[in-house]
Amino acid sequence: MSCIFCKIVNKEIASNIVYEDEKVVAFHDINPQAPYHILVVPKKHISTLLEVTEEDKELIGHIYLVINKIAKDIGFDERGYRVVVNCKEEAGQTIFHLHFHVLAGRTMGWPPG
Repeated sequence: MSCIFCKIVNKEIASNIVYEDEKVVAFHDINPQAPYHILVVPKKHISTLLEVTEEDKELIGHIYLVINKIAKDIGFDERGYRVVVNCKEEAGQTIFHLHFHVLAGRTMGWPPG
């Protein structure tokens, strides 16, 4: 498979990992949009948010618990953070493996994008 995130999950490509367990891997984005920009990626290949199924709901809940743990461990939980999931090209998805952007360390604007 040529998916870059699958290659990171399989340790074929090095990354700056901040968290890993049997279901997910989290690492610093190589093109950060905030002082903290971490990607949380399920190890299971799911191309887009539209492909999440009933069987994935425990995995998606787990991802949000991992995001909370990372925020507390790194220390940006008190000030707050934003979680972004892009779905398909028009929303800005460029890598077709579901991933959650965790952005923190600066004030976020609204509306985004």
